[in-house]
Amino acid sequence: MDTLSRFGYVLVASQRMQGVLLLVFSKFCHLPFLRGVQTEKTRTGLGGYWGNKGGVSARMTMFGHPVCFLNCHLPAHMRNLEQRMEDFESILQQQQFDGATASGVLDHDVVFWFGDLNFRIEDYDIHVVKSAIDSNKLPLLWERDQLNIAKNSESILDGFLEGPLKFPPTYKFDVGTHRYDTSSKKRKPAWTDRILWRLRCTGSPVPTHNAALQRGLTSWLGGATKVVQHSYRSHMGYTCSDHKPVSAVFSLHNQPLKLSFFPSVSYEKEWTKVSDATVRFTVRSSFQRSSWDWVAIYKVGFKHHKDYVAYVWAKADHGSQVTFTEEDLPRDAGEYILGFYSNNMNTIIGVTLPFQVRTLPAVFLPVLFNEQRIKQLLPTLSSTLFNNPPPSPIDPCSCAQPDSPTSMPLRQF
Repeated sequence: MDTLSRFGYVLVASQRMQGVLLLVFSKFCHLPFLRGVQTEKTRTGLGGYWGNKGGVSARMTMFGHPVCFLNCHLPAHMRNLEQRMEDFESILQQQQFDGATASGVLDHDVVFWFGDLNFRIEDYDIHVVKSAIDSNKLPLLWERDQLNIAKNSESILDGFLEGPLKFPPTYKFDVGTHRYDTSSKKRKPAWTDRILWRLRCTGSPVPTHNAALQRGLTSWLGGATKVVQHSYRSHMGYTCSDHKPVSAVFSLHNQPLKLSFFPSVSYEKEWTKVSDATVRFTVRSSFQRSSWDWVAIYKVGFKHHKDYVAYVWAKADHGSQVTFTEEDLPRDAGEYILGFYSNNMNTIIGVTLPFQVRTLPAVFLPVLFNEQRIKQLLPTLSSTLFNNPPPSPIDPCSCAQPDSPTSMPLRQF
């Protein structure tokens, strides 16, 4: 989290089951558009009593579209193909989410399925497999990959897509080396670590003329939602495990749906004294507020919704504004945002644009300015401060299109 927070990513959801861990991060500018965050886990080890095998998931709506991330660790060994399929089906059946729509994993518009799926390469012995790897004849191995075969025969895998396996099998290696297993077991190399995706089936035709679609790189949902896989690769330089990590980069294109509970959070003027430290927010009458809602000050680079500098309860009977005390105000200079956290929705649903905090040396009170106001007040310094800004790893949410310099929404629909 320390690494990703420097680039503006915030932890949205996490779920762990023994050694199976799922973490979902988002740029903080997207947080108000992620709703209904829920997590689930299903044990399948030892008949469902042990969590060494099974699946963990996180689901949410992104700009109104339900999306689910499913991380699985399925049974090992060549002979357990049938058990892998049974466990996967059991995970899909047992994982149910609250809400009228997308209650099951496959009900979501988009599902990303990944993990140590443990599928193996059939028929060929270890010498043939290693020879194909050494001579870069990987397509020869694709034909006998159990997952590729199962996608054509198992109905539970209908609709799941995967990019071409252009990297060598990622299992099994001698730990600390780049050598495939040289132990007495001599495990046959296999693509056990996989990343797939699936779009919910609709009655709309899929554009089969798209060449990228034929390669398994692009998929469509009703002509409106599109998933594009930009890369699918292994990271062979890592030697701390008998597996090599696998990563994929996707872009998800869809028509943003109207979000009915979008709050606007704003501060009306620069905070030059304690009495100015008031935050106003606007929510629709249909939005269900909780006594556990809060408005918080976050330093840009925060890690999750509880990683605040200070917060003030935003109870319904407190109206539509909150005030921070002198003790709550930041003492460190830097970039900050204000966020409205909804307890019912378990996420931040309204944020401001980043603003600067500068401490007055004699008074120790923060001064909150946005960039436009600082330029107005400090014309002699503006060229130095803003025409040649210091390098920063954080993209201040280029997606933001505010209707005022101090308030959000990020986008209007």
